[in-house]
Amino acid sequence: MDSLRSAMDERFRGTLSPAVYDRSVAYGDTVAKHVLAWASTDRFLQTRGYPKYTVSAAPGRWVPTPPAYMDAIEANWGVLRPFVMDSGSLFRLAAPPSFDTTKSSPYMRMVSEVLETSRHLTDEQRAIAAFWDCNPYVMHVQGHTMFATKKITPGGHWMGIVAIASRNADADIMRSSEAYARTALAMADAFIATWAEKYRSNVARPETMINAYLDERWEPVLQTPPFPEYPSGHSVVSTAAATALTQLYGDSVAFVDSSEVEFGLPARSFPSFEAAAAEAAISRLYAGIHYRPAIDEGARVGRQVGSLLVSRVATHDPRAKQVVAAAPVRAATAGER
Repeated sequence: MDSLRSAMDERFRGTLSPAVYDRSVAYGDTVAKHVLAWASTDRFLQTRGYPKYTVSAAPGRWVPTPPAYMDAIEANWGVLRPFVMDSGSLFRLAAPPSFDTTKSSPYMRMVSEVLETSRHLTDEQRAIAAFWDCNPYVMHVQGHTMFATKKITPGGHWMGIVAIASRNADADIMRSSEAYARTALAMADAFIATWAEKYRSNVARPETMINAYLDERWEPVLQTPPFPEYPSGHSVVSTAAATALTQLYGDSVAFVDSSEVEFGLPARSFPSFEAAAAEAAISRLYAGIHYRPAIDEGARVGRQVGSLLVSRVATHDPRAKQVVAAAPVRAATAGER
């Protein structure tokens, strides 16, 4: 961080007067102190000392999955203080189907759908699953050796979409900052809501159930993440992010998502943010790592999280919005920054 600050100092000292520069730095430091003080009370530090998740032997409950059989990640994330929601359990999901291995039960029909979908995937569906993988820590096992490939996260992918949308809209620094901030807030609360329900319902992953009751050799298209299944985090987070972006940039904004190009995947085109979120959600069924109820309910709650942000959080004066809309967009001058 010191090197970053030095680089920023060098960049702006030459474009701003000493008085403006000093006032800007002082204001930034004041804001940072306020943010850090507020963040220190979000219960993150306390959760570092909470007990780790204990695997249950009860049928239908989550257990570690291949290939690394990692421990459950962040079992207490759902108790963190949200930014906009009143609590992580503000929006309750419908209960997932009850564990029942009877062949005709809703539970086994749900499990069977994942298996049958994986057996009949098209090339396009495989491409969709790969594009929205967003697994930041893919594990590889070779004999007694384990190592990980680090890639983009779901949040990082949507931050990439924010950048693309802001460039396409020729947004200035203030509008771009608003887009980043609102989308980040929506996703942060979406993750908290998701994790609160994941460890409350504690549903086993398709890989566990299919291997136990339908096909012991079956493997999902993508690696199963190390935490409970319900709901789909991609569905909640993507829909919340899309709701925030739609409110800012519009509901029919076509764009080309090149966020995954640096990771070797081709760009994909979407007619809207909502369409991208819907594809991200269904990709988890194609990938073999989520059941349909987790996807459908996840999208519903994600929309609630995003809509709450839209209704509660104001990031500019509505009167100023009218002025900006009527004026041509231009880059800020050095003296305005």
